[in-house]
Amino acid sequence: MVAGKDKGTQGRIDKVLPKTEQVVVEGVNVQKRHRRSRGSREQGQIVERAAPIHVSNVMMVDPKQNKPTRIGVRTDEKTGRKVRVAKLSGTDLK
Repeated sequence: MVAGKDKGTQGRIDKVLPKTEQVVVEGVNVQKRHRRSRGSREQGQIVERAAPIHVSNVMMVDPKQNKPTRIGVRTDEKTGRKVRVAKLSGTDLK
């Protein structure tokens, strides 16, 4: 995370919502939901779930230095395909 209450937190992206330009990140922006009991079989409980955050508040992590980094693009000389590159260390991202 780059900004907000969870600034500096790292996590894996669980879901991408392209229409709203948001992502759901594991362990970030966790909200509590109160669930009502369903008869005598299921008890009422408080459930935690990660809510979506805007894409602009998320950065990739550099694989070498384990720090947030911007992303660049270069063409691979062998295949001619575009490859994402970490700006901080210059390593290729998968």
